[in-house]
Amino acid sequence: MYLERKIDSELEIWKQLPIRKPLMIRGARQVGKSSAVKNLATKFKYFVEINFDENPSYSTIFEKDLDPISICEQLSVITNTPIVAGETLLFFDEVQSCIPAISSLRYFYEKMPHLHLIAAGSLLEFALSEIPSFGVGRVRSIFMYPLSFEEFLLANKENGLLEVLNNATTQKGLSEIVHQKIKTYLKKFLIIGGMPEAVKSYISKGDMLETQRILDDLILSIQADFAKYKNRVNPARIREVFNAVVQQVGTKFSYSYPNSTLSNVQIKEALTLLEMAGLVYSVTHSASNGIPIGAEINPKKRKILLFDTGIFQRILGLNIAQLLIEDDFNIINKGNIAELFVGLELIKNTSCYEKTHLYYWQRESKNSQAEVDYVIQKQDKIIPIEVKAGTKGAMQSMYLFLEEKKSDFGMRLSLENFSEMDKIKIYPFYAVKNVLN
Repeated sequence: MYLERKIDSELEIWKQLPIRKPLMIRGARQVGKSSAVKNLATKFKYFVEINFDENPSYSTIFEKDLDPISICEQLSVITNTPIVAGETLLFFDEVQSCIPAISSLRYFYEKMPHLHLIAAGSLLEFALSEIPSFGVGRVRSIFMYPLSFEEFLLANKENGLLEVLNNATTQKGLSEIVHQKIKTYLKKFLIIGGMPEAVKSYISKGDMLETQRILDDLILSIQADFAKYKNRVNPARIREVFNAVVQQVGTKFSYSYPNSTLSNVQIKEALTLLEMAGLVYSVTHSASNGIPIGAEINPKKRKILLFDTGIFQRILGLNIAQLLIEDDFNIINKGNIAELFVGLELIKNTSCYEKTHLYYWQRESKNSQAEVDYVIQKQDKIIPIEVKAGTKGAMQSMYLFLEEKKSDFGMRLSLENFSEMDKIKIYPFYAVKNVLN
């Protein structure tokens, strides 16, 4: 079973280009990179997959010569498959295991620009950090994440429901029956998350308990990978910081978390490695006085998001029955899973050709404590987004931001239907894509 992904359309556009750069798909382990490439391969006459993890011997081809023509001749003989420009898709999988193969990509663009070549790898960022100028201007990167909520609806064959959602606005909301139906899917998605294996299991079997077991397997796999991050860093350190991130989702990350055994420097190092692996994302404080938002950040103030809600709820052991039933997530993990979901959707629904940076705003003074969960930039406007874990909640921080920054309006995301009040546009959690569009 192949799950339709938004990246499919981007791969199709790349395929049709008369001259193209080699494509590098970057993202965490098991988010569907290889599956997307193999789906694209069905549109080619020939497909050559070189997996450097499964067959380390392939690396010897790249150790002596990086000439693309010579490389293709040897790979064609070894795989007994023609490598013909326009007819063959050549795929370097787990390419982080062969640094010379990464270096060779730039020469493919220079000497064989008509060949369709894709490279992917789950720990690719570590390899790229060793060759930072590997292919500037000669290799195109696409960033891939676990399934978005939109992709989850597509996996459930809810194309009509998705079309209705995409057309909804704060002036024209959804009927209550449609709103409730989408909300039910949202709650399931929070529990299952966007990891393709977990989603496939639920779609094919409809067994939520089996899905939880698959999430357990994925968590063990993620933790086993810690040993591969950097030889000089003890995996136990990374595991400790990873667990600290899970516990602190929704709050400013504190280096003095309970039972910490590490120095600030060691914690920062582990956070960097986890971010490079695509397992966590930073939300950085910004003064938000003007654009670009990233011009006035305070890197010492950061929230850290885990990369998937399913993995998050499983590690914390949240009550999934409560998640399915309740309309107020405040009583579940203090509503932090709602803020996590919104942040992840902001990342997944922006351009796949660049790394998305998230920001929040906080005002700390003796007489006034205020925080806006996310701040985004649309054209020349700065828009504050406040996440409410239920259907009610005060908006003091939002109004303070609007007054102080002279912003035209703000956005509130909650379990409510689409609507407006004063200077606030209200969107349901499940409509983050509508917010961005």
